[in-house]
Amino acid sequence: MSKNPRCLYENNLCGFLYDNEKSILGALVENYNGQVQTTQIDAWKEEISIMRNVAQKLEGEDGRVIFEYDIPRLGKRVDVVLLYRGIIFCIEFKVGQTSILEADIDQVFDYALDLKNFHRFSEDKIIAPILVATNHESYSTQIQMSVYDDKVINPLISGSSGLYGIIENVLDVYPNEQPIDERWSISPYAPTPTIIEAARSLYENHSVEEITRHEADNVSTDRTINYILDVIHDSEEKGKKSICFVTGVPGAGKTLVGLDVAIKQTYRDGLDAPAKDDGAVYLSGNGPLVAVLNEALAQDNYKKARERGERKKLTDARREVRKSIQMIHRYRDNMLAKIKNPVENGILEIDPEKAVEMGASGFGEVEHIAIFDEAQRSWTHERLANYLKRGGTYGNKLKVPNFPMSEAAFLIWSLDQRKDWAVIVCLVGGGQEINTGEAGISEWIKALNEKYQHWDIYISPELTEPEYAEGKVNELLANNPNVVYSTDLHLSVSLRSYRSEKVSAFVHSLLSFDENAAKLYGEIKDKYPILLTRNMDRARRWLHEKARGTERTGVLVTKEAARFKPLAIHILPSGDENAVHWFLEDKTDTRSSNYLEDAATEIQVQGLELDYTCLLWDADMRYDNGHWRYYSFNGNTKWIEQLGRTENNREKQKYMLNAYRVLLTRARAGMIICVPEGNRNKTPNGFWEDSTRLPEFYDGTYRYLKSLGLEEI
Repeated sequence: MSKNPRCLYENNLCGFLYDNEKSILGALVENYNGQVQTTQIDAWKEEISIMRNVAQKLEGEDGRVIFEYDIPRLGKRVDVVLLYRGIIFCIEFKVGQTSILEADIDQVFDYALDLKNFHRFSEDKIIAPILVATNHESYSTQIQMSVYDDKVINPLISGSSGLYGIIENVLDVYPNEQPIDERWSISPYAPTPTIIEAARSLYENHSVEEITRHEADNVSTDRTINYILDVIHDSEEKGKKSICFVTGVPGAGKTLVGLDVAIKQTYRDGLDAPAKDDGAVYLSGNGPLVAVLNEALAQDNYKKARERGERKKLTDARREVRKSIQMIHRYRDNMLAKIKNPVENGILEIDPEKAVEMGASGFGEVEHIAIFDEAQRSWTHERLANYLKRGGTYGNKLKVPNFPMSEAAFLIWSLDQRKDWAVIVCLVGGGQEINTGEAGISEWIKALNEKYQHWDIYISPELTEPEYAEGKVNELLANNPNVVYSTDLHLSVSLRSYRSEKVSAFVHSLLSFDENAAKLYGEIKDKYPILLTRNMDRARRWLHEKARGTERTGVLVTKEAARFKPLAIHILPSGDENAVHWFLEDKTDTRSSNYLEDAATEIQVQGLELDYTCLLWDADMRYDNGHWRYYSFNGNTKWIEQLGRTENNREKQKYMLNAYRVLLTRARAGMIICVPEGNRNKTPNGFWEDSTRLPEFYDGTYRYLKSLGLEEI
């Protein structure tokens, strides 16, 4: 028997049979991280007994038995992995259970899919997921591949007495498989977690290394993280103020980088010893993202505490996680409450009657480090001033007339109140501004140039590209002496679309009519399916067929979409709680995205992702002879074209284009685009039955997508 950090026990078949049950159990208990409950010991005893009975019938053959094998992406362990005659048997036990639950089947299926997609030495092997409810009286006799031809067998079920029969049946169907690499249990593991899974793993383990891909030819997230941590260390050591701008393609892990830095700095002395005066806070203006991440972390925190026997309430768990992830507006408004009001001569000043000076932190907030996700979405001066003029702050109805700054400038001002050192990390998505009043990155640069020239600026070279600040970053920074460019601050590889890293490039080409769009589609379609349909029922059926285990599906539309009701689609109501249910509830809950009834908009899904999506392409953005034409529905009878004759209309067109960019990059494994046929019926008098859904509104977009080679169903 050899010790392995990836499992609690591993041995070849002969060694497993040679070890007595007490020796095996002792290894499991000794290698377990934490206090072992009596129920766990009893379960292990039965699992050992069942597996020894199976192994006796396999004796003489080469194979390995592994107990409690770690699945980093899911944060769980497979009860038993049996490697035998070239096949990976992934076995989950439910000791004492008679009935077969769908959730348990999904659990073992998830293990198998995770090994297939992310475990290097499993990617070309037959994987057989088996659920063993020990008191179940029958076992599966039909061996069948799941919907993909990717060598993952549909989950098999058994009682304790039927396990060998299932294994024998699988071996009969697949008798000639190539041997499994003897280093299987320490195989390279390249997971690409959803942001929810990543947040959970980071909060529990405080390390990004086990949950992101590591390949020599990629600019990895940890290189970016290490660069930021070096800037933080240098700023602390030299008493400086610094700001980092991190760019990345959609799904490249910008949010993951921000969360990792925030949690590393806040809990650098351990989860039970959060930093009191030098931690970090992750801030986002994306309400649904913050709500979903906080609730996911809180539920996980609560569940693990209960498993440890702690009497923790869910409300306590929610309170604990909020210190690391906050809404940027609450952080902003806490600083607003400290200023002199009204503002005189356009200069912000702290009111000593409203704030207490706290040593080195001055009148600033506690944290030295603030990470602003989606920094390009910070508000313009006009939007923030109008908002504060009405008294619309998060915490109260405080009115601040004549507010002199953009949100970016004010957030820099807030950190600048510290007397010692501070670091701001801006996570920037190119072409991601989707709301009126979002300033883009130019406001940050403008504020640094005009008022904060003592701040050091660390910047990704990609920030000079057209999708950031309209390509004017070089011009804006030309006379600033404090700028350092580093490629380490750009994330060039999409982690979201683990099947293909070229999806973001294809989406960019599609939206910009680049001549390489069709070529890029041809390169990704086998690994990452992108299909086209004109029928929502077919789209739903495709999503249902594709999703396996607990993979998530969902329907997406833009907020400008208007004629979706005839297709039996409803818009997910606004409110962060609805987004929480949509993203976190399982497929048995009608509020879940998997029900394919409520469609989410770009506002609700930005920064988050699903495994498979359907994008319902409405008549708000239409292809016409090499151009996009933009329309808004007047709410009653007709679409009104948004011509780019005014600055406001040009801004709205940009937001509408970016909305489709966001929605086209939400899927991790594949998507289907539904461009409706419209209503082709006419009344007896020759009028269109529905003039708001004329075929001509949709046909141009359909033909354009079809011309790129998209397969239609």
